Amino acid sequence: MSHPDPNDPGLLDATEVSLLSDLYELTMAASYHREGLDRPAVFELFVRHLPPHRSWLLAAGIGPALRLVSEMRFGKAELAYLREIGFEQDFLDYLADFRFSGEIAAMPEGSLCFAGEPLLRVTGPRIEAQLLETLLLNQVNFQTMVATKAARVVLAAGGGEPGHGDRVIDFSPRRDHGIDAAMKVARCAAIAGCAGTSNVAAAQRYGLTAMGTMAHSYVLSFRAELEAFRAFLRAFPDRGILLVDTYEIAQGVRTAIEAARETGAALRGIRIDSGDLESCARRARELLDEAGMTETEIIVSGDLEEVRIGELVASGARIDRFGVGTDLGTSRDSPVVNGVYKLVADADPDGEWRGVRKLSAEKETLPGPKQVFRRFSDGELAGDVVAAEGEATEGEPLLVPFMEGGEIVREETMEQMRARSGASLRSLPEHLRPPEPADSNYPVEISPRLRSSI
Repeated sequence: MSHPDPNDPGLLDATEVSLLSDLYELTMAASYHREGLDRPAVFELFVRHLPPHRSWLLAAGIGPALRLVSEMRFGKAELAYLREIGFEQDFLDYLADFRFSGEIAAMPEGSLCFAGEPLLRVTGPRIEAQLLETLLLNQVNFQTMVATKAARVVLAAGGGEPGHGDRVIDFSPRRDHGIDAAMKVARCAAIAGCAGTSNVAAAQRYGLTAMGTMAHSYVLSFRAELEAFRAFLRAFPDRGILLVDTYEIAQGVRTAIEAARETGAALRGIRIDSGDLESCARRARELLDEAGMTETEIIVSGDLEEVRIGELVASGARIDRFGVGTDLGTSRDSPVVNGVYKLVADADPDGEWRGVRKLSAEKETLPGPKQVFRRFSDGELAGDVVAAEGEATEGEPLLVPFMEGGEIVREETMEQMRARSGASLRSLPEHLRPPEPADSNYPVEISPRLRSSI
């Protein structure tokens, strides 16, 4: 066995992604192959219980997950490694030709979802569907967690008026859990409605707006604050956003005004990263307005999250934008979406389908493939029904085809996903908007036909 490089950054190429799998997925698949158990099967990905402090989730991660599924291959190095750890050649020959050939239906990104509802459904040969489990959960769980947190922040920044996400900037990459996480956080924050990101790599990849100001180290690198502000405005006359709290905030605002007048550059904004943000922003606004700089924005940052942002908005604080870092990227108050991936149906040797269900205590599942239907009342969410696939019931069906015959048949633009997210957030009843009551809930029913199958 080769000796690995302990300093490898851990980024996976297209073939290595095939081994992003819990070992038992491969051992089960090898046994299925030996026993000839590769008939069609249906698996569903869902959340049994909503995470703490969450009364809904915003689905995300489907697009990147399906791109990985479509490109999933076992290369020579991966097959050699599996041979080294004991897999038989007949199974390795099967993996050498692996291509997912089945169907995947899912709730599109930016959709609201609740416990007990399938976010994603996979139909295909049992081995193929089984081997997708870890990859799909890895992608959908994390990105749904982040998108949900970002959506809560967006709602809070709107002061009860959803759709004001242009007030929120993703400042999280330095706090995110690795390179891959930082890229996905920026993408999910954009889907949820954030205006831009400080992550330049993500801005380039996903077509987002790169946004940022400066660090305190920049100001400290000059002998005086005025000297630092002049230099920055000379270098970036069209991007003049200055950090004013390195020393004393009110004086920092005055110095920013002076630097803008001296250089002739527009003072587009100031950022405050410490102190009593409400009173500091109010005083900053007074100084800027007195100087005739009524269009200059006030941006605040510093351990912000939806509760604190909601308080600032409710207080009438003169704040235009919020830079949110640690809490957006890590969902610190609720850092896990515990989605699961379960077999719900398979075909017998004659091609007849049967629903299967798990009966483990507190982990029971419902048999058969399912669809989710959503009802609205005056534009607000009114209730969901989880029904058997093909069962007619009132409401809008949420699961739509994304892959057929192993090919991606639906890909969405960032604009489409952001629009759906905005519409989803606008449909939330007041009692489901943060900070929602601890006992807030949303009705999710089981259809009569599905209930009769239990």
